[in-house]
Amino acid sequence: MTTTSFRALTPFSERRETAEVVNNILAGKINATGTFTVTNSATTTVISDYRVSAETVILLMPTTSHAAGEIAGTYVSARTKNSFTVTHPNATTSRIFEYIAIG
Repeated sequence: MTTTSFRALTPFSERRETAEVVNNILAGKINATGTFTVTNSATTTVISDYRVSAETVILLMPTTSHAAGEIAGTYVSARTKNSFTVTHPNATTSRIFEYIAIG
């Protein structure tokens, strides 16, 4: 999983910090993305991510040509607290996806 470090707010945050966080959110800078490589010679890959729950919506984007060729057969088959499972075709080529997890 790849995440970017974003500033978090606390109950004691200053107005300037709050404005910075809100302005970044409005500019699309939310801490909701990640990257994973599909497990070779398998039909499922489990991704651990503390931001995921059973209600999270996960959207996938292929970032390699092999991943793009298999996107039609690749989908999120399970979501639980702190992880999700992606079902995909069995292959021995490197397939890398990025994802966004919302909710």
